[in-house]
Amino acid sequence: MHWLTQLFTQTNSVAYTAVIYALVIFSGAAFGRLRIFGITFGVTIVLFTGIIISYLGFTVNEHTAHFVREFGLILFVYTIGLQVGPGFFASFQKEGLKLNLLMLIVVIADILIVLAYYFAGSAPLHELIGVMQGAVTNTPGLGAAQQTLTNLVGDGQQAVQMAAGYAAAYPGGVMGLIAAMFIIKYAFGINVLAEKRLTLRRLRAGTSVVTRIALQVSNPMLENQTIGDIRRTMPFSFAISRISRDGNIELADEQTQVHVGNILLIIARDDEVDRLVTLIGSPTSSSIFSDSPKSASPAYITSMRINVTQSGVCNKKLSSLNIHERYGVNISRVMRAGIEFIPDRNTRLQFGDSITVIGDEAHIKTAVAAFGNSKRDLQIPHIAELFLGITFGIILGAIPIPIPGVPVPVKLGLAGGPLVVAILISRYGGRFSVTHYVSQSANLMVRELGLALFLASVGLSVGPAFFAALKDGDGLYWMTLGIVITLVPLLIAGFTARLWGKLTFPEICGLLTGSHTGAPVLPFACEISQSDEAALKYAAVYPLTTFMRIMVGQVLIVLLFRAAA
Repeated sequence: MHWLTQLFTQTNSVAYTAVIYALVIFSGAAFGRLRIFGITFGVTIVLFTGIIISYLGFTVNEHTAHFVREFGLILFVYTIGLQVGPGFFASFQKEGLKLNLLMLIVVIADILIVLAYYFAGSAPLHELIGVMQGAVTNTPGLGAAQQTLTNLVGDGQQAVQMAAGYAAAYPGGVMGLIAAMFIIKYAFGINVLAEKRLTLRRLRAGTSVVTRIALQVSNPMLENQTIGDIRRTMPFSFAISRISRDGNIELADEQTQVHVGNILLIIARDDEVDRLVTLIGSPTSSSIFSDSPKSASPAYITSMRINVTQSGVCNKKLSSLNIHERYGVNISRVMRAGIEFIPDRNTRLQFGDSITVIGDEAHIKTAVAAFGNSKRDLQIPHIAELFLGITFGIILGAIPIPIPGVPVPVKLGLAGGPLVVAILISRYGGRFSVTHYVSQSANLMVRELGLALFLASVGLSVGPAFFAALKDGDGLYWMTLGIVITLVPLLIAGFTARLWGKLTFPEICGLLTGSHTGAPVLPFACEISQSDEAALKYAAVYPLTTFMRIMVGQVLIVLLFRAAA
C-alpha cells in the first residue's frame, strides 16, 4: 500500500492534485443532490467540501489552485453569457423593465448596507464584499472581486478572507431568501391559489405570441397590389405565406398580386390581428390551413420546422438568399434562443435557428438539404468559436479604462470581459460570421465544470481561514451581517413590488430569486407559489442581475482603493 501513501503525500505531483480536485468535486456534487426541505444546493456544496478537505490538511499548490480557479471562472461566466445574452436585451422591454427596476432596488440596497458598515468601520472592505456576494449567493461576483482586489492590492491573503466571508454568509443568504418569501406571503395574507389564477389571467392577457389567421380580402385599396407592397405599407411585421384563389392554394411571395375575394394565410403577433382584420378583411375558415394531402391543390402545401445547420445560408440576409425563387418555399417563422419571431427581408439566419418553411413536399425536401437540418451538427460543440470568444473576452477584460479621480484604471477582468463578449456574441455574432451556438446540454456541462473547478479551488484555499474566522468570532459576525444584507433589500423590494408594482405572489417569488441569482432556491420558489411563473420572472431579471453582481464588487474595490489598500 506504499503507492497509495505516496499518492496522498506527494503534494506537488499532478496525480495528487487531480485526485484531490476529483474528490472535492465528487463529494460536493453528490451532497448537493440531496433535497433538504425541498431545496437542492447543487454544485455549490463543492465550496464547503473543499473547505473541509483543506482543513483536514489536503491542500494543493497555491499557483495551481490560482490557475484552476481563474480558468474555471472564465468557463463559467462565458457560458452564462451565451445563455443569457439574447434575454439580456429582451429584458429591457416593458414588463421586463419594471421587473429590472425592482431588481435594482435590491442591488442598490445591498450596496448601501455595505457602504454603511464600511464607513462605520465595522469591517474591512474586502470582507464586506465577500459577505455581500455570499449573502446574494453570487459566485461569479466573488471571483471577479477577488481578481480585482489581487490586481490592485497585490495581497492574496485579503482575497482568501473575502472568500471566507462569502462561505460564512452563503447559508444565511439561502435561508434569508426563503424567509423573505414567507414574510411577504403572511404579511399580505396571500392566498396562493387565488394568486396563481390571477397570474395566469395576466399572462394570457399580456402575452403576445405568433399566430396564424385566414383573412378574405375585402378592402378595394388592395386590388392588384403585390404582397410586397402590402407588407411595406403596414406599420408592423407580419408574413403572408399562402393565398387561395377560387379554391386553389398556392405559395405567396413578394410579387404575388392580391385581388378582392382572395383568402390570405397570415402569420402575425396575436395582438396585431385586429389591425389586420381592419386593413385587409374578415376572418374565414378555409382549407388554406390544411397541411394534408386532401388539400384542394394538386401539389398540396404543407409546413415543416427545420434547423439551420448549413454554413452556406448562415449570416446572410433573406433577401440575398432568394428562398422562394431558389427552393420554392417561404419562411414564415424563426425560433432563436427560445424566442419566436416573424422574419423580414433583412433577417439573417444563424446556426441553430429553427425555421418554419412552407411549400409542397418536393420543394421542402430541397429546402431541407439546403438548410441542413442535421441533428448531429447541432450536437457538435463549436470548440474553436468557444475559445475564440474567450480569447476576446480576456483581451477585453485586460483593457485599462481610466476614470478621473480613481487612482488606478478600471478593468473588466477575467470575469467581466468574457461575460460581456459572450453576451455580445450571442446577440450579434451572426452578423460577423461568428457561430455562438452551443447546445443546452453542452453549455450546462461546461458551465457546471467551470463552476465546480472554481468553487473547489476557493474551498481548498480558504479552509483554514474559514475555520479560524468561526473560532475567533468573525465568522458569526459575517453570518449575521449576511442575513441583514439578504433580508432587508429583499423585503424592501418585495413590499414595493406588491404595493407599487402590483405583482402577484408568483411574480414576486421569481423577482426575489432572480435578484439574488438564487438558482438553488428557484424550485422552492415555484413550489411555494405553486406556479411556473416564478421561473419566468426569474429568467426576466437574471441576465441583468448577473451582470450587475459581477461588476458591483469590482467597482466598489476600485472606487475605494485608497481606503482598502
